[in-house]
Amino acid sequence: MTLKLVFVAACALVDTDNRILLAERPEGKALAGLWEFPGGKVEPGERPEQCLIRELHEELGITVQEPCLAPLTFASHTYETFQLFMPLWVCRRWEGQVRPLEGQKLAWVKPGRLRDYPMPPADEPLIPFLTELLGEARD
Repeated sequence: MTLKLVFVAACALVDTDNRILLAERPEGKALAGLWEFPGGKVEPGERPEQCLIRELHEELGITVQEPCLAPLTFASHTYETFQLFMPLWVCRRWEGQVRPLEGQKLAWVKPGRLRDYPMPPADEPLIPFLTELLGEARD
């Protein structure tokens, strides 16, 4: 059986205190209640960086410039009905205040505390790359 490939771009927004933004998937969405890195599905004809710029503006009300997106790693995960491919970028610079525009809860989390938040299976393998990049701070 061939599974549909879903291409999602994700971003680890890192603030000046070296914390990473997580968003909780709201009720009514698949995997509701789990915490994830912001981002979304890459539309046909859209580059992943364009997707992130669009999604971060729609979901969080911030403006990100493409040169501020640094590719870090990717995840590939087989769910029951689809294959997810998800590259992860890191962004430390944006314009505007991060706000939850789609009813999601937000949390700024130190790298060493990321595992305290239940995540979708595709997001979990990204944690070691972020803790290596940013350190293990837990406070």
